[in-house]
Amino acid sequence: MSTRKDAVVVGPPSAGAYLERPLRPDGPTTFRRTHERGNIPVVMEHNRGLHRIRWLEDIETLDLAHFLPLFFDGMLETDHPYSLYARQGVQQLMDRVGATELAALLPELISPIRNALDTRNHVIMCDMIKLLQRMVKVGGDEVGRALVPYYRQILPVFSLYRNHNVNLGDGVEYSQRRRENLGDLIQETLEMFELSGGDEAFINIKYMIPDYHTVK
Repeated sequence: MSTRKDAVVVGPPSAGAYLERPLRPDGPTTFRRTHERGNIPVVMEHNRGLHRIRWLEDIETLDLAHFLPLFFDGMLETDHPYSLYARQGVQQLMDRVGATELAALLPELISPIRNALDTRNHVIMCDMIKLLQRMVKVGGDEVGRALVPYYRQILPVFSLYRNHNVNLGDGVEYSQRRRENLGDLIQETLEMFELSGGDEAFINIKYMIPDYHTVK
């Protein structure tokens, strides 16, 4: 407790800060609308009970500058089959993209990343954080450094949830096996950001999350 008369003591976030928010307050996602118009060349295949997407065009010829942001937007989807299209499709597109191209596309990707984190939906948040990790793995230091200016849009939610689910009881081990523990994923991602983000990464993370400690 502060002894200064003019000090402002900030308490923990209100319970409402963790409430799930409307996934699509402005209507269907751009991804869904575009698919319904027939402008996303994927269909679903059923094989022995498994659902997989099949591209109707050669994926190697697709314009990543157009389709990658679109599939990132689709990460907001929780309804079948759109969630399947988006999640399988984005991973296959990420197999194609190089570090320089991915870094150049960041301005188009940040908005769907922020929108996904802001939903407070556990599944969507975990999937997007894993995708952020994939981006750093694919793009290395080039993408890591390019992400630093966007920390102010990403890290507020990280700060909020970093220690949110440390007391899950029996659910901890299960969530860790499935890599669905938000606290663990956020800590892993912060460390990846620091290690790949260059000289300015740590100070910027520390500014947004004061209790973060360097891994170097």
